[in-house]
Amino acid sequence: MMRFDWPALMQAGMRGAGLRPDQFWRLTPAELILLLGRDARTAPLSRARLDELARAFPDKDGEKTNERL
Repeated sequence: MMRFDWPALMQAGMRGAGLRPDQFWRLTPAELILLLGRDARTAPLSRARLDELARAFPDKDGEKTNERL
């Protein structure tokens, strides 16, 4: 599981990049990495990783997913 060093990321985003807290928390991790000038390219999501995420964060009972409007 990927872990984030939130204190370091918050310091880089708010002190280093001058973001307000609300701006920081609206960013995705990929956007933050790009903003901080780091390489945002990562390997594509594999089926095994998708299955791992599905087990870690299962859908709630009765929740509809992949529904088209």
